Amino acid sequence: MDHSSTIRLACAPVPVNGILMHLTVFGTRAPDGTEVEEVVALRTPKAPGPAEDAPLVRIHSACFTGDVLGSAKCDCGSQLGAAIDAIIRSGDGALLYLLRQEGRGIGLTNKIRAYALQAAGHDTISANVALGLPVEARDFGIAAACLAQLGLQRIRLLTNNPFKVTAMVEHGIDVRSRVPLCGSLTSHNRHYLETKDRAMGHLGALGPAGTTEAVG
Repeated sequence: MDHSSTIRLACAPVPVNGILMHLTVFGTRAPDGTEVEEVVALRTPKAPGPAEDAPLVRIHSACFTGDVLGSAKCDCGSQLGAAIDAIIRSGDGALLYLLRQEGRGIGLTNKIRAYALQAAGHDTISANVALGLPVEARDFGIAAACLAQLGLQRIRLLTNNPFKVTAMVEHGIDVRSRVPLCGSLTSHNRHYLETKDRAMGHLGALGPAGTTEAVG
């Protein structure tokens, strides 16, 4: 999708974890003009002086089961909380919440169908394949467009997924480093995290948090 038409739809201050952050809703229309994809950006207050490091950024795909219900089947909810805490501690950063990218882009209904197959023995990859769905269907172009509008074109990216780093670089964002992000490990999500690390190339999901890997 062409994200050149991404615009700010609304903006307001919102208190989060004890500080007043800036919440912006971005939107973009599909080529036929009938669909709006919304992205929420949560930005720390502007630093009083020049920052020593590039801003810390988390690009987080919506996960109803993990983020809202607190399901232990994935680590999304704990990653979201850890990311917000890390961004606030950094003093300069942003969270982008991609509302339309549930289940790595396949949508909530298909994600629950995949969950049913996983309960019968499939892993997160083979379940998607069995349903005739892509393993990874996300387009991070809209995230890059939102970052550019926020003036965040040089960042430290909080992620375990090298695909996100590549996508940001391809869309003109200067990723100075990748900062691993560990969520909660449970008996329910261990196989899920092992599959992401082993078969999807994720780095650090099961390892120690807080280390930084230089990019480029």
